[in-house]
Amino acid sequence: MLTIPSLHAALAMAVAVAMFTAFASNRFRVEIISLMTIGAIALLLYLFPLPGTNPKDGLALAFGGFGHTALITICALMVMGRGLVVTGALEPAARALGSIWRINNSLGLLVTLLLAMFASMVVNDTPVLVLLIPIMVSLAHGGAMPASKTLIPLNAAILIGGMATTIGTSTNLLVVSIAADLGMAELPIFHFTPIVLMAAVICLPYIWLVMPRLLPDNSPEAGHEPRKFIATMRVGTESSWLEQRIDEFREKLPEGFSFLREPQTLQPGQRLAAFATADDLREAGRKLGAVTAPRWLIKRLSQDSAKAGEDLVEAEMAISADSRLVGRTLQTAGIEGVAVLGVAQAPSRGFAAPREMSAEARLAEGDILLTMGRESSLQEFAQDQALLMLDGARPLPRRRKALIAVAIMGAAVLLASLGIMPIAITSLAGAVAMFVTGCVHFDKVGRALSAKVIVLVAASIAIGRLIGDSGAATWMGASLALGMQYLIPPVVLALIMLFVTLLTNFASNATAAAVGTPIAFALAEQLGLQVEPLVLAVLFGCNLCYATPIAYQTNMLIMAEGDYKFNDYMKTGIPLVVLMIVSLSVILSITYGL
Repeated sequence: MLTIPSLHAALAMAVAVAMFTAFASNRFRVEIISLMTIGAIALLLYLFPLPGTNPKDGLALAFGGFGHTALITICALMVMGRGLVVTGALEPAARALGSIWRINNSLGLLVTLLLAMFASMVVNDTPVLVLLIPIMVSLAHGGAMPASKTLIPLNAAILIGGMATTIGTSTNLLVVSIAADLGMAELPIFHFTPIVLMAAVICLPYIWLVMPRLLPDNSPEAGHEPRKFIATMRVGTESSWLEQRIDEFREKLPEGFSFLREPQTLQPGQRLAAFATADDLREAGRKLGAVTAPRWLIKRLSQDSAKAGEDLVEAEMAISADSRLVGRTLQTAGIEGVAVLGVAQAPSRGFAAPREMSAEARLAEGDILLTMGRESSLQEFAQDQALLMLDGARPLPRRRKALIAVAIMGAAVLLASLGIMPIAITSLAGAVAMFVTGCVHFDKVGRALSAKVIVLVAASIAIGRLIGDSGAATWMGASLALGMQYLIPPVVLALIMLFVTLLTNFASNATAAAVGTPIAFALAEQLGLQVEPLVLAVLFGCNLCYATPIAYQTNMLIMAEGDYKFNDYMKTGIPLVVLMIVSLSVILSITYGL
């Protein structure tokens, strides 16, 4: 028989509903809602303490999430993920991906989905997507599928991969931590990976073949071509193509790259006039063993960067009419402290004769310089030379640290997966190692950590504890059990996943995890079932956030790039949610013999 909840349980549910409603309304920032929730819990428990507690205990419950192991682990994983990105450790995989797309679009999409899914099992979802978004946009510009047809499927594959391990997402860590606090044995990293992979096999054909057909082609009809620069490439001695004729390797260079004066063979010390985008110049230089600035200058800038503890960055700068560079060449301009990698010439004005396409031609108003240096040096250079910096500065990967970053991440995951040390310790040690080795600079750690995630997780832990300690979870579990006691276990698991999925798609997956995990424990007791499959149903449901753009931060990341509307997520996401719920509930039941 259904009973009336206690005052504290009713207040706990009211706070949770208010938090969900505020998130779903999208009228306020996540950080504000999270902090207000923590404040409301602290105030309520101070004025109306839980039975057997005092007001100070309520404050500890409200603010305890900031010191919780799960939050520390999440922050450490963010730092390690940042290390992989800023060192360019994942770039070789990205280059290989581009070559596959050039063979066949459908094959390229399948390989991309698989790569993204497996990468997100051990690297947080967000850095994986952040790395792949520009690759997909660049491939779309090169004639592959429009980005609007690939980014939602890519995001779905990443979310499925993140679901497959305890460290795949912050939500998984949160569910496992809350379950451990409630008495369940801590789950190893790959404990439920086979279950998710079996469901992925069922759902991947839909993501790969059907999703792109349901999405619109939002490619701009008249988009601007990426800016191309004239550059002088200096060939070194490390190229594997030395002494070879240009015809033998031309097809291996980027499609958008061209020589202004084509050489017969490639020789060490050769200076090649090239015309390409910044990305294509960088890729061609890697393959040719060439650089677009004097090697001594690049070496000096790298040494200055390491000494100052600043990253090298690339920036595009426009020459204004009153710049002293107008009428001079790069060789006679007396430029110091930065390197000019290329020049995008402005069209000739009036009756002026066209300029020679050469990086050594005289500079003119409106020319765009592709520059490299420390950010402070670039800003000083722009100010001194009356230049306008365009689109900010792009940090260059610290590639010499890439293997170190991979080794640190690999060691942290391996030690945790083998059960030698808990993930909280290995991830924290890995984050410290990233700082010590210089993979991540300490003053840049703010770019790795997300304040929104930190306060959201802290608020979620607080509200989860409140719902558990107040008896609200027990009451909701008993209420759900009344309607589930005559249902078979697969249906029970499916309903739990559906309940949590609705919360995660219209509110926050972290909050849904904090609410759903205690309910799973209560339901297990009420129905006499094993608690672990019910907890996994909650964990899986929290990751089924495909149906709305507000369900997860990666959904928002792709919204602008794909020019998506709310309905695009619902049209593609709802069928995937149904497929995943049915697949996972059946597989869970078989795995646990329910």
